[in-house]
Amino acid sequence: MEPDPRRLLVLLAIARTGGVLAAADELSITPSAVSQQLNKLEEETGHVLVERTPRGSMLTHAGMAMAEAAEEIERALNLARTRMESGAELSGIVRVGGFTSFLRTTVVPRLPQWREQYPQLQIRIVEDDVPSLMRLLRKRELDAAVVELDSAAAEQRSVPAGMSEEPLLDEPWKLVVPSGSLLSTEKIDLARLPIPWLGVKPEAASAAVVGRLPRATGTQVQTLHQYQETLTALALVAAGEGAAVVPALALTGVDHNGVDILDVPGLGTRRIVLRRFTPRRSISTPVDTVSRLLRESAATVDSLDAAQRPE
Repeated sequence: MEPDPRRLLVLLAIARTGGVLAAADELSITPSAVSQQLNKLEEETGHVLVERTPRGSMLTHAGMAMAEAAEEIERALNLARTRMESGAELSGIVRVGGFTSFLRTTVVPRLPQWREQYPQLQIRIVEDDVPSLMRLLRKRELDAAVVELDSAAAEQRSVPAGMSEEPLLDEPWKLVVPSGSLLSTEKIDLARLPIPWLGVKPEAASAAVVGRLPRATGTQVQTLHQYQETLTALALVAAGEGAAVVPALALTGVDHNGVDILDVPGLGTRRIVLRRFTPRRSISTPVDTVSRLLRESAATVDSLDAAQRPE
C-alpha cells in the first residue's frame, strides 16, 4: 500500500515539535487526529515510525527516512508557491498584540510609514497584558504577540510548544523615587530605601524584579498600593507614596515632574520578545514582513544615544 503524502506532513510536524500534542497544536487539529493519521501512515508503510518515550516522541530510522521525504515534498510545494506568488503585492491582515509602552513608542509612530510602504497590508493592533495576549495567540486570534519578561526570569522560562520567539529589545530597569527623597544617589542601598515600594500587578515583568529583591538584599519587601500602568506609578511616586521599578521605554515621552529616575546596578533588564506560531512555510508571509518591521523598529529604539534616554 502506497503511503498517502498528506500524512507525511503530520509525521513532519511530530518530528519538528517533538510530540503528538505539540504537533496537533501546530497543525490546528486534535491530538487524536494526529494519532490516527500516524497509525494509518505506519500501516501504509509497514514500519513503526515513532517511538513514544517519557521525554516525548522520537522518530525511528524508518520515521526519519519518511520525514526526509516529507521535507522534500514541502520544499517542492514551497517552491511552487513562491513561483506563483513572486511579483504579487504583499497583502493581508496581520493582528499584532502588545503592551502599552512598546506599542506607544515603537509601533504606533511607525504605522503611517508602514502603511505607505505596504498599502495592501493591514496591521491591526491589540493592546492588553501579557497573559491575555498569550491566550489570544493560542486561540489564533492574534498572529503575533509582543511580550515583556524580566531578563533574570526569562532564562528559566520555556517557549510554548509550537511557537517561536524572536528577541526585539533588552532595556534597563530604572528606579523611580520622589524628587529629593534620597540624600545621595551615588550608592543606593535597595534594602534601606527610606520610602516603601509600590506594588504592581503580579503578571507584570517589573513584579519579578521587586520579587527578587529579598534574595538580593536579604530583607522582606513590603509594597504599598498596586498599579497597572506606568503613568499611575509615576503619579504615585510624585505624590510621595513610594518607589517603583519601571522600564526605560515606558518613561519615554511622559511627564517626569516630581520624580527622580535613577540607574541602579543589579536591577537587570526588561526583555521584549515577539512570539508567534512557528511558520510551516519557508516563503515570506505577511506575518514575516511585520515581524521584520517590528525588529527594525525595536533596533532603532535600542540604538538611541544614551543622552536621549530618560535619566
